[in-house]
Amino acid sequence: MAGNKDFDLYRTSEFHDELRDAVRAVCEARIAPHAADVDENARYPQEAHDALIETDFFAPHVAEEYDGVGADALATCIVIEEVARVCGSSSLIPAVNKLGSMPLILGGSEELKKKYLTPLAKGEGGFSYGLSEAHAGSDTAAMKTKAKLDGDHYILNGQKSWITNAGISEYYTVLAVTDPDGPRGRNISAFIVEKSDEGFTFGEKEKKMGIKGSPTRELLFDNVRIPADRMIGEPGTGLQLALRTLDHTRVTIGAQAVGIAQGALEFATNYVKERQAFGKRIADFQALQFMLADMAMKVETARQMVYVAAAKSEREDDDLGFYGAAAKCYASDIAMEVTTDAVQLLGGYGYTSDFPVERMMRDAKITQIYEGTNQIQRLVMGRAVLAR
Repeated sequence: MAGNKDFDLYRTSEFHDELRDAVRAVCEARIAPHAADVDENARYPQEAHDALIETDFFAPHVAEEYDGVGADALATCIVIEEVARVCGSSSLIPAVNKLGSMPLILGGSEELKKKYLTPLAKGEGGFSYGLSEAHAGSDTAAMKTKAKLDGDHYILNGQKSWITNAGISEYYTVLAVTDPDGPRGRNISAFIVEKSDEGFTFGEKEKKMGIKGSPTRELLFDNVRIPADRMIGEPGTGLQLALRTLDHTRVTIGAQAVGIAQGALEFATNYVKERQAFGKRIADFQALQFMLADMAMKVETARQMVYVAAAKSEREDDDLGFYGAAAKCYASDIAMEVTTDAVQLLGGYGYTSDFPVERMMRDAKITQIYEGTNQIQRLVMGRAVLAR
């Protein structure tokens, strides 16, 4: 049977294509010029922060009923991808705003959503996510941070490790044990903590290999009193909410990885077209053409995986867990591979900070680690396959 030639069988919509053009213009004009300085001085990319707010790309995922623009999951991924193409650190602004607020979107009361999603949409305060602890690592159910009920408040004590944009964000989704004697994994609840809450402080900034412009710090809780109505969802449902959140937001890390890889691929391609050796462009050597072909093929494969996972995230498909893990795992592995190859294509110059590919290579590494290491992603995928 002949297909309908007027029907777009498989492509992004005109809206998504126009969105990419708009984001890319902002990134090229207002984010890319500062990326090297942000990395060199390990400073927060305030220029990107301001530009993203002004253009409604700061937290594009927030729904229109909370004064957001209501970008779907694919549109949000495109925003993150395009920012990451020029600056990995800056791409964590929209990515972590989604991560931090996703538990609230998935499980919060309408009152709580209005209170916190509205200022997030306006750029009045970012959202971070407090799940990991130093001793627990991937074993999130082993967390020790506790929240004890005291009248109409909870008293929060403990710490969280490796928190992205800590100290910059105004709001924090924090997971804590609320029933120490309860069943493992079902005794944890989620809360919103405000930066101004008494007893809530931050550790020193971590000194990192990459994404140096995005501060990573501990969250420290010393008898922090949290109104009971700041709990997200029901008591004991926090860990399930956290894991559901990661099903959605692993896709955004895949998008970040694709963006970093795309930036490295483009720079390396332009470089080999200009670089001369043995009397001709090095781009004319078949060995390098093969490298570029493999790099481009893998980046596009990763992009398609991310976009399919984003569509499943928007629909909340039953198999999102597998697709989110697969997209994050594959895209981040490819980002590491492609950025490494980009450094190789530039030779000695690629190893210097005069060119952006070494920064991109360092930035790419973390995408294999955070929001669940790629070993954990493979466990998620393996279990999903066995459950079919």
